[in-house]
Amino acid sequence: MLTLKRIAIDMDEVIADFHFKHLNLYNKDFSETLTKEDLYGTRLWNIRPHISKEILAYVDDSIFFRDLAVIDGSQEVIKDLSEQYEIFIVTAAMEHPSSFTAKYEWLKEHFPFLTDRNFVFCGDKSIIRADYLIDDSPKNIERFIGQGLLFTAPHNIHETRYLRVNNWQEVKKLLLNDKSK
Repeated sequence: MLTLKRIAIDMDEVIADFHFKHLNLYNKDFSETLTKEDLYGTRLWNIRPHISKEILAYVDDSIFFRDLAVIDGSQEVIKDLSEQYEIFIVTAAMEHPSSFTAKYEWLKEHFPFLTDRNFVFCGDKSIIRADYLIDDSPKNIERFIGQGLLFTAPHNIHETRYLRVNNWQEVKKLLLNDKSK
């Protein structure tokens, strides 16, 4: 029996556009005009520490994650990858337990070619055993045993320790041209 290599893929900022919605809600509620570029190298709650609780409260809303936009190219490339790899969507949902239902429904809607068995809701991603982890958070890649691929997001723009992929076309080029499977 042929054993496929595994790819673990983070949800927020890798396949779901978290920052777009978060920034828009913040700008609307606080009458600001911050842009994605304002978040280069940091997080929204770090540049407004005096209201960090209010900013973080958005993601504790049980429906916050339900209508996030899909990151361009993720659906098509993940479908292509699923023909040659085992794919697991891995999200640190324990950081915001109220997000479970919304994240699950979002995944079922936007990635119908994956089954429930392909979804992993966890806290610490270092427990995941896979060959690759595509994630926007250096802290998750740091403790990952396989090959980490840092997916570009505003907050990690200055990170240089890991192999970076800027978009899903780069992921496709890297992983679908890998002949060592």
